Amino acid sequence: MKKIAIVLLMGVLIYGCGSTKAVTADKTPVITHIDLVNINDDKVKVTIDPGAFSADVVSFFIPKTVPGTYSTDDYGKYIENLKAFDYRGKELVVSKTDDNIWNISNGKKLDKISYWVNDTFDTEGEVEEAVFSPAGTNILAGKNFVLNLHGFVGYFKGLTEVPYVLNITKPADLKATTSLNKKPDGQTDAATDIFTASRYFEVIDNPILYAKPNTETFKINDIDITLSVYSPNGVYTAAGLKDRMKKMMTAQKAFLGDIDGTKHYSILLYLSQMGETDANGFGALEHHTSTVVVLPEIMEKERLEQTMVDVVSHEFFHIVTPLNVHSKEVQYFDFNDPKMSQHLWMYEGTTEYFANLFQIQQGLIDEAEFYKRIMGKVNNAKSYDDAMSFTTMSENILVEPYKKNFANVYEKGALINMVLDIQLRKWSNGEKGVLWLMKELSKKYGKNTPFDDGQLIGEIVAMTYPELQTFFDTYIIGETPIDYNTYLAKVGLTTATVEKPTGFFLDLDNTPFIDVDPSNDNAVFVRKGIELNSFFKNLGVEGGDIIKSINEAPINLESIRPIIQQSFGWDSEQEVSVVIERAGKEILLKTTAEKPVLNVETIAPQDGATEQQLKLRNAWLKK
Repeated sequence: MKKIAIVLLMGVLIYGCGSTKAVTADKTPVITHIDLVNINDDKVKVTIDPGAFSADVVSFFIPKTVPGTYSTDDYGKYIENLKAFDYRGKELVVSKTDDNIWNISNGKKLDKISYWVNDTFDTEGEVEEAVFSPAGTNILAGKNFVLNLHGFVGYFKGLTEVPYVLNITKPADLKATTSLNKKPDGQTDAATDIFTASRYFEVIDNPILYAKPNTETFKINDIDITLSVYSPNGVYTAAGLKDRMKKMMTAQKAFLGDIDGTKHYSILLYLSQMGETDANGFGALEHHTSTVVVLPEIMEKERLEQTMVDVVSHEFFHIVTPLNVHSKEVQYFDFNDPKMSQHLWMYEGTTEYFANLFQIQQGLIDEAEFYKRIMGKVNNAKSYDDAMSFTTMSENILVEPYKKNFANVYEKGALINMVLDIQLRKWSNGEKGVLWLMKELSKKYGKNTPFDDGQLIGEIVAMTYPELQTFFDTYIIGETPIDYNTYLAKVGLTTATVEKPTGFFLDLDNTPFIDVDPSNDNAVFVRKGIELNSFFKNLGVEGGDIIKSINEAPINLESIRPIIQQSFGWDSEQEVSVVIERAGKEILLKTTAEKPVLNVETIAPQDGATEQQLKLRNAWLKK
């Protein structure tokens, strides 16, 4: 999963069951019908017909958590009016254990169940912890359906490993894009799609995007890639985005070499209008053979394409891990009582590292841009607990204080892989790195053979170098922060602090120093955990301060925009007065509008780097 934060100031600114068998015939398919035509009050009706049960009480589940989200989302909250029926159509008694579990009495008589599903996009602005949009659902009658199927289709206790058949009635002019196995059109009619899955995990692992045809398919070696785009105002087409995606994914496959996990991969792009009932969580969620991407339709093309490169490359690299390399916790994921793996440093960290490394190795970015990205991750990681064990955090990621440190998997997680890569290159004279390691792990395990969570690190040490155990014990299992300079020096690089000019409220790359709190009347506040420019430092503001007024003008989301525009023309001698609120008290602060600068750390080549250091750097970045 890759999340992207969006700040709205001058525009859009972008800165990833039980196993007891309950049926008489355990291979009887679970037949599911989803009706996308007869929408009732923006809800979709689902009917599920399982095999015969031998239990007196049958339990039905909608997932609490799904793989890749690392969050508790309780998709059962979006289910209404669940009813159970016997073979004569008579209702059976249904009771609820919690938001996600229904118990059906007289289970031996159970024929089928039905219920109505609300979509999550509509409620994102109403709840404190909304479902991350790429993991959510959308119901827009006659126009668009985002079917992350964990939000529509549930499972019966003991029946997660039986086949599923999905019959989807849909508007004739909407086309489905998915990697799920679909019966040929000749075997269905224009009003119905029929999909099959070998088990419940395969159902929820294959989202479906229904929209008017806007797709392109291209081939990368032996992988068929399908790009499907829903652009409500027709701003973007799959044809217009195809070339950039094809170039990027060709480079990814060249980087991966012989690692292969799928013959078909689907990119489902939903472009949001960002209204109150539309998606507002931007980024992507991986699946084994597809990804759902949600971005604002308002983005300019160059930024949209680069964002697609960054997030889709991350999600596609998940075909390495967790598709080919994963633990039993992933293989046998419990959707309602999940046991989380220790190895987010690999599932998300390695993936994010590869999403940047392949771009420098394949010539999509230059060294300066790569170093800028790495330095950005070093700085971003400072916002999190640097002394927190990564394996402990991973195992406990659904609860605090670990939950609030999750996003560090994309920052420090990637950096862990960088220093591991450099160290492996050092020990092997440039021959072996993290990519080599993942190839070896893929050969050993593969998508159908999970590893024991507690044994992976020992396996890695056994196939590499004994000294690597100390590295894991210190930096991944342990709580010691990494000195990145020590590892950069091995490849003839160093860090230095330089001044660069910025805007007063935005960095020149549009990264804001301020943000908006929608839960507090769109109050504007100074962001925490980032380096502030000289303007804010001279004022004496602190992260978290709420800006009440600037030059006596009251500040909120609407009023800050023209002030940002005006600030580009401020005279350096002009006095600026700012009233901030801190700890419930208002404070008047003043400074002059001297052109602001920002102290930034950069990565640059060392003076006098040795031939050995240069050779190692070349192996790291180019080999």
